[in-house]
Amino acid sequence: MWLARRCNMSQTKLSNIETGRITPGLVDVELIVRALDAPAEIVAEAAALARLAHTEWQGKRASWRRGLEKRQSELAGLETEAVTLRYFLPAMVTGLLATPEYIRASLSHSPGDISRTIAKKLERQAILYDSRKHFTFLLTEQAARWAVVPRAVMAVQIDHLASLSHLPNVHIGVLPLGNSIGRGPMNTFTIYDQRLTTVETFTGRIVFQDSRDIAEHLEIFGRYERHALFDEEATALFAEWAAAYRS
Repeated sequence: MWLARRCNMSQTKLSNIETGRITPGLVDVELIVRALDAPAEIVAEAAALARLAHTEWQGKRASWRRGLEKRQSELAGLETEAVTLRYFLPAMVTGLLATPEYIRASLSHSPGDISRTIAKKLERQAILYDSRKHFTFLLTEQAARWAVVPRAVMAVQIDHLASLSHLPNVHIGVLPLGNSIGRGPMNTFTIYDQRLTTVETFTGRIVFQDSRDIAEHLEIFGRYERHALFDEEATALFAEWAAAYRS
């Protein structure tokens, strides 16, 4: 009981941590080890382990073995549970904003039959029309203009971005080349409310559930958001880029 009191934590929660029924958060671990007057090196080691416990690696090859459509079902579940969703897209357009032709081309490197995955991706797009949810997409100029499909089809894809930006709960911001932004766009990431962040790499994705990792990604997202162009300025750029592909 004395440890629970020193940590300002319920005895039930502490018992569940001790018996492995729940995984402690980073703050929980720091409270416990400091209450025990652990040496500084033990505090640091325990905090690092707690952070790892709230980080998950999901390899792309494992997703291929399970079937890519199962990954789409998992994403649909995350999107259904979340209310505020933030997407940072430095390289390509995400499936929620993509035309069928763009989706098919973006999956061309994937093994096996991709038809069900395409169907699931298109099915997920209905979530954009749920007015209870709020979406913010930040795209670099690179992401919006990267030619995944032939020029005429890219023009249609860019038109599609402009069209979706008129939905009242969907905000699409653009980071054009030439603007001075101190931090480079390292990788694609998505933030679901303030409880989970996923980061994409070539070989898979990292899932962060630790509050500090989520807070850092929220800070990075906010920094880019302050530099982004929205509304009429964004649609003017989309019109310019689509016209360039049609010329």
